[in-house]
Amino acid sequence: MRKILIVVTILLIVVACNKKADGFVLTGNITGELENGTKVFLKKQGENNQPEAIDTALVDQGKFVFKGVAGGPEIHYIFVDKLPGYAAIILENGEIEMTAQKDSLGLAKIVGTPQNDMLAAYMKKAQAMSMKGMAIQKDMQAASIAKDESTMSSLNDEMSDFQTEYKTFELDFIKENPSALISVLLLDKAIARRTIEFSQVEDVYNSLSPEIKETKTGKEIAGQLEAIKAQAEANKSTEIGRQAPDFTAPDVNGKQLALKDMMGKVTLIDFWAAWCKPCRQENPTVVAAYKKYHKKGLNIVGVSLDKNAEDWKKAIQDDGLIWNQVSHVKYFQDPVARLYNVDAIPAAFLLDENGVIVAKNLRGPALERKISELLD
Repeated sequence: MRKILIVVTILLIVVACNKKADGFVLTGNITGELENGTKVFLKKQGENNQPEAIDTALVDQGKFVFKGVAGGPEIHYIFVDKLPGYAAIILENGEIEMTAQKDSLGLAKIVGTPQNDMLAAYMKKAQAMSMKGMAIQKDMQAASIAKDESTMSSLNDEMSDFQTEYKTFELDFIKENPSALISVLLLDKAIARRTIEFSQVEDVYNSLSPEIKETKTGKEIAGQLEAIKAQAEANKSTEIGRQAPDFTAPDVNGKQLALKDMMGKVTLIDFWAAWCKPCRQENPTVVAAYKKYHKKGLNIVGVSLDKNAEDWKKAIQDDGLIWNQVSHVKYFQDPVARLYNVDAIPAAFLLDENGVIVAKNLRGPALERKISELLD
């Protein structure tokens, strides 16, 4: 009987230890003279990336408490009325403790739940890295004032190494902490700053825990990855060596023209617009090439990404564009632009007599040389 009681007791302890908290209690302790009744705001990122208050507490003897239920780990911020700065915390179910000095909320110590413990570990390492970077900058400033070029050169190399080290530090932290919310936030920052290659983003993202992938930021990164993959797949249709996608579009009079009926021995599909200054600057070169090579077999199809039909027609007249022109007058939403994955202009595709793309985005002398190579 005694053995059965022991087993039952052990099982109850195990269950209790593994039971997840069904809510959070955030207890704060702020040292320094702080008037009772001072408002403390629990905020999260809202629209336009601006923090918005979701709860308010009052200070009593330097302490405050927030209670509630967290749907999942999410970054939040603690603001104290009339005090500078704020403290970043990760709100998740469990008991969270925050300790801070009233004049340095940004250095608050936040512990008690796994996510906040991992955030604290990251902040400790990041602060150490920051101090190292600041020391190098201080030395660089002193060397600059002293006009010590030799030391400056050495410090520039040291700063370059430090920047690489910092980038590696953040990626290593993500890989070592796949279940940390701060990891997916760091990955999102690296993507935004373009300090990480796409192939690396996918590998790092795939290493994250299922829970972190289900966070708001995790889902946003997943969406970005899918969009990049889709764009890469779409871009294959207009790679050099591929058959140019056929299309039909209205000319300046509304008549539908098909690419297959406008082709020559060599065909240039030129994406441009009246509002595009680089396009207009390039037009004289295109006009000269057309006049020189049209009789030998060069045809040009202009595809305008204008928003105003009158501006488009006027630009054709002003620039002397005497070849076929088509447009849906829908800016970058033009179906032909979307078909050719054009997201910036000027853009150009050079086709051979079989409609195969042989060159892309050639301008000036390079364009004429390629046309000459194909026709002379």
